[in-house]
Amino acid sequence: MKKVQIRDMMNENDIHKRKGSHSDGIIHTTDSSVKQNKEKDKAAVLQKDVDLVSGISLIVGTMIGSGIFISPKAVLEGTGAVGPCLCVWAACGVLAALGALCYAELGTLITKSGGEYSYLLEGFGSATAYLYSWTTIFILKPSSFAIVALSFAEYVATPFYPGCTSPVIVTKCLAAACVFLITIVNCLSVKLAKYVQIFFTVAKLLIIVIIVISGMVLLAQGNTQNFANAFEGTTSFGAIGLSFYNGLWAYDGWNQLNFITEELKDPYRNLPLAIITAIPLVSVCYVLVNVAYFTVMTPAELLQSSAVAVTFGDRVLYPLSWVVPLFVVFSTFGAANGSCFTSGRLIYVAGREGHMVKLLSYISLKYYTPAPALIFNGILSIFYIIPADINTLINYFSFAQWVFYGLTAFSLILMRFTKKHLHRPVKVPIIIPVVVVVVACYLVLAPIIDKPELEYLYCTIFILGGMIFYFLFVYHKFSCTQRIMSEYVIALIYFFIDTEILTTKMNVKINKTHLHVPSTANGSGPSRGGRVNINRQSEKGSYIDQ
Repeated sequence: MKKVQIRDMMNENDIHKRKGSHSDGIIHTTDSSVKQNKEKDKAAVLQKDVDLVSGISLIVGTMIGSGIFISPKAVLEGTGAVGPCLCVWAACGVLAALGALCYAELGTLITKSGGEYSYLLEGFGSATAYLYSWTTIFILKPSSFAIVALSFAEYVATPFYPGCTSPVIVTKCLAAACVFLITIVNCLSVKLAKYVQIFFTVAKLLIIVIIVISGMVLLAQGNTQNFANAFEGTTSFGAIGLSFYNGLWAYDGWNQLNFITEELKDPYRNLPLAIITAIPLVSVCYVLVNVAYFTVMTPAELLQSSAVAVTFGDRVLYPLSWVVPLFVVFSTFGAANGSCFTSGRLIYVAGREGHMVKLLSYISLKYYTPAPALIFNGILSIFYIIPADINTLINYFSFAQWVFYGLTAFSLILMRFTKKHLHRPVKVPIIIPVVVVVVACYLVLAPIIDKPELEYLYCTIFILGGMIFYFLFVYHKFSCTQRIMSEYVIALIYFFIDTEILTTKMNVKINKTHLHVPSTANGSGPSRGGRVNINRQSEKGSYIDQ
């Protein structure tokens, strides 16, 4: 095992490595290893392992979770009739496509991972981007991951407790195991996580095809009574407007590929192509699945069903009705995997920019994954599994997501005037981001006006309260905030991953582990306070190696 001694006052060009030449524990290098060093610099970043098929599967697999199979009744409750219900599902698909087109332009204009975080950082500056990362990293992403994991656990446990509800402790343990397994998979390999995503996306599309074909056969057999008076019983315009809120929530996930732009092969081609392929595919699936449901169930029966797809399977696919809950398990697992994959990249980029603890921006050169960020997201998600009910939290914070969607679309409009010189491989008509901003404003205000509650105020206070931490930990960088970024914490994190690391102030003993410290936005390496004494720096950042 090699020992590398790290010194604070050494210039980054003073220490080089030469094979077989050791002196006093310090490894020296001559200029003959420049080529090797450049190769390591190239390797010290996340790799471009995501192709077009993987990108499409990430979007589709994250958008289609358990909702369309379990409870697509939220839209029907608002519309009151079959006709407007199907129209809302189709219209929500159009609105999601408009938002995704805005993100296609932003993703090819700013080819950085992190999704909205990177776009808000460029459009509005550091403070707005920090508030987004504060809300999304600590509330929206881990709680959504936890909810999908809980849905997975419920369907896994159901066969073992026929005729009754599975114990809460069993469900929570299974959900925690799901989070743990997915986190480990994403830490070990990007390619493995990619193949998992593709497999489960194909699985959920397969069950959707089965449901749709069954519905079409029933329609051909004359089961059209629920479509005879499709618009009878339509509710008020205001109630239909609120149903858009629930419909667009089912389409949430169309922005997932923008979180991993740096890992996408040929993003200028594959990002817009994946978006214009995935969004229409999901829209068609949602509309046709709902049509299939209405061939078997009346609107009243659909509203009473706690698991619509299971009811459909019991009536149409018997004796193969067990296939439906099995594929719901596949669907939820795939959605959870996609959520974990993108969440880790957001945390990684926020750490790289100095908005999160610097150690969260480290990547493993052994696996080329942002392991600390993924582990951090997994820990938060497990914490959200523990409470009795986190759905209320999601409901109250979901309006915040549309605040940031609207701000992101507005940043696109703003950069049309402030950054005219930038090359835009994709350029959408200006009316599209304007429509997205208007829709976002409505979706933020609609639930508050319809049912004003103090919880919305509490959520707003929490979001704005992030400014306190921004000024303390980011803007001023007090010395006490830097100690938590020390190499001791790095050693603790990686002790639980795959190797033994012994870190002291002047001596680092490393066995098999490679850590990369990405540079900040200006490419200058770790910012003050997050600095780790290193033996070499590259243009991409700093890393410790054998």
